[in-house]
Amino acid sequence: MTQPRIIKKYPNRRLYDTELSRYITLSDIRDLVMKGIDFTVVDTNSKEDLTRSILLQIMLEEESGGHPLFSANMLSQVIRFYGGTIQGLFARYLEESLTMFTQQQDAFRNTSNDPLKAMTDLAQRNMRMWGDMQQSFLKAAGLGGTQDNNKK
Repeated sequence: MTQPRIIKKYPNRRLYDTELSRYITLSDIRDLVMKGIDFTVVDTNSKEDLTRSILLQIMLEEESGGHPLFSANMLSQVIRFYGGTIQGLFARYLEESLTMFTQQQDAFRNTSNDPLKAMTDLAQRNMRMWGDMQQSFLKAAGLGGTQDNNKK
């Protein structure tokens, strides 16, 4: 696996791409994300990893645009998970859900034959995966056993 591209953040708030040897903007970092390029943003003074905060800045700019992805209700629900007993579990659940969604989107794009059959197959796989993930989530949260245990 290749090392992530290093972006340095200087005290003057400028971002420097060490691979391209030039200063870049948040828009350039957004392009890296869209291209799937792995990178890390590092504070030049403290050596602190600032990747998450830079990504959140990009999300804030996107959300301020015309078509936000997150409703106020959805953001409120996410905020309620901070500091709770299942915060880590919820984070893993969201990450796995997005990974599955991305994989399915790629699989759907790569089907060229019968779109109706592809959609049906995708829906069936979704139902199985969603059920498995939900069972895993509930079991890890201590809120229930597997379906097999419930049948006994």
